[in-house]
Amino acid sequence: MRVAVAKETREGEHRVALAPHLVGRLTGLGYEVALEPGAGQAATFADEEYVEAGAIVTENAIDGAALVLSVQPLPAAVVRRLAAGTATISFLPPAQSLDLVGDLRVCGITSFSMELVPRISRAQSMDALSSQALVAGYRCAIVAAGLLRRFFPLNMTAAGTVPPAEVVVLGAGVAGLQAIATCNRLGAVVKAYDVRAAAAEEIRSMGATAITLELETLEGAGGYAREMTEDRAQRQRELLAPYIAAADALITTAAVPGRQAPLLVTTGMVEQMKPGSVVVDLAAESGGNVEGARPGQVVRAGNAVIWGGANVAAQMPAPASRLYAQNVVNLVTLMTHEGSFAPDFDDEVVAGSCVTRDQQVWHQPTRELLGDPA
Repeated sequence: MRVAVAKETREGEHRVALAPHLVGRLTGLGYEVALEPGAGQAATFADEEYVEAGAIVTENAIDGAALVLSVQPLPAAVVRRLAAGTATISFLPPAQSLDLVGDLRVCGITSFSMELVPRISRAQSMDALSSQALVAGYRCAIVAAGLLRRFFPLNMTAAGTVPPAEVVVLGAGVAGLQAIATCNRLGAVVKAYDVRAAAAEEIRSMGATAITLELETLEGAGGYAREMTEDRAQRQRELLAPYIAAADALITTAAVPGRQAPLLVTTGMVEQMKPGSVVVDLAAESGGNVEGARPGQVVRAGNAVIWGGANVAAQMPAPASRLYAQNVVNLVTLMTHEGSFAPDFDDEVVAGSCVTRDQQVWHQPTRELLGDPA
C-alpha cells in the first residue's frame, strides 16, 4: 500500500509533509513511501536523503496511492486525478475551501484536515496547529529583532549603557508564548497580555510581566479565547494604549482558526509609538490584530513599521516540516491497522478530523455551509 508525498505548489509554501528521518516510521508500518521529485528541496531535504531512508522518488508518486500527504490541500486538478477511495491528509480549512471540499466529495476522496484534529490530551502529538504556531512565534520574535534598529538586550560598556528594548506581546497561546520566550532570551524587557485568566501564570513562567487589565476574562473552548463584545474590545484598546505607546516592539498573535482575527490595535494606537518602533502582526492573514496590517507586506503607520505575517511557519521550512511531519506520521499511525490504512471512524480523533468520506461531507459545520442534508 503506497503513501505518496506531494510537492507543494502554492506560492510561498516551502514546507513538505514528510521529513527523511520519518520515512522509516511509515515503511515500518508496511507502507511503500513515494515522493514527487524535489518535494523536500525547499525545506532543505534532498531527494537522495529520502531514497537513502527507503523511499521512492518518482513523477508518478501519487498514481495508485492509497494515501496522499501534503501541507496545503491538493489542487483541484490533482484531486480529480485521484481514484475514488483515496485518502488525503493536509491542512484543509473547510470553511475557506468549499469548492475544493465539493470536489473531494464528488470524487469520493476521504479527506482529513490537520486543523480539525481535536484538542484533547491523547491527540497532542498530532496537533499540527500548535507545532506550526511554535515555529511562527519564534519567527515573529526574530523578525521584530531584525526590524528594530536597536539592541534587544541591555548593554553596559565603557562608552555608556544601552538600555534594553521594551516588547509587548498580545496573545499568549502557543505562538505568543514562544515569541515571549524568544524575546526574553534575546534580552528584551517583555510585557504580555491575554484575555484568558490562565495565561497570566504562563506569561510569567516565560520570564515576562503579565499585563493586568480590570476586565472580565474570556475563557473559551479548546484553549482558545471567547469572542468579545465591541464594548469590551474598545475598553481593552483604551487600557492597552499606554503599554503599546511605551513599547519599542509590539507582537500580536491572537487568532482562532476559521475565524476573523480580533482587532486589538488601531492605527491611532500605532501612531502613538516612538520613532523607529516595530509592529509584527502574526494574524494578518486572517484579518489582522493591527489595523492596516497587510499579509506579506511592511507598511508604515506614523513613526512605526507594521510587518504583516503571511504563512509565517513556512518561512522556517526545515524545522516546521520536521514538526508537521511528526504530527502527520502520528496520525497515520493511529489510522493504520495490520499494515493497511484503515481509519476507525468510531475514534474521536479520526472522526473529528474527517472532512469528506463516501461522497459525503462528514464535517458538520462545513456540511451546513454547503447546504447539504444532515
